[in-house]
Amino acid sequence: MAKKGKKGKKGKKDKNKKKKDKKGTTADRRTVKDLLEDEIKDLYSSEQQLTKAIPKMVKGSYDPALATALAKHLRETQEQVIRLEEVGRLLEMKPTGKKCEGMEGVIKEGAEALEKEGPEPILDLGIIGAGNRVEHYEIAGYMTAISLAQRLGAGEVVTLLEKSLAEELGAEQTLRRIATGLMEAAAA
Repeated sequence: MAKKGKKGKKGKKDKNKKKKDKKGTTADRRTVKDLLEDEIKDLYSSEQQLTKAIPKMVKGSYDPALATALAKHLRETQEQVIRLEEVGRLLEMKPTGKKCEGMEGVIKEGAEALEKEGPEPILDLGIIGAGNRVEHYEIAGYMTAISLAQRLGAGEVVTLLEKSLAEELGAEQTLRRIATGLMEAAAA
């Protein structure tokens, strides 16, 4: 009889083996809790990256209302990092250990808006566009994590994540409101 090696019957890989991601770390998602933990790590990495990116957006803004809104959201982002650390404690997991490459790409695109030249309202609109993409990425992540935490009956986790989601929705609405004013100024 021939040896089966790493494959089970009929040449199929053993489904019980843990998969490795590109960096060689375990990326096993067998349960809702596993998926939630992965989402929390993704959000944590996103928020950490944003604590470095938002100050550049503040500095690159010409409109005082935009700079103020971004500075306010930086403080919220720093609180969200702390909240995600608390979520990790509640779930008995570390929120570190994963780099959110999706957010990295969105931030990279946003950095391009800071390198452009043109009329100030147009440049600020470019920053707002980048900010809105960031917010929508985060909103999707928080909504997913909330749904998973609800499924697990993790009420305290849900409450913490909902607070961050409310801040992200508020930031997106603020950016949209500022954009409306800037579009009117740019059209004049």
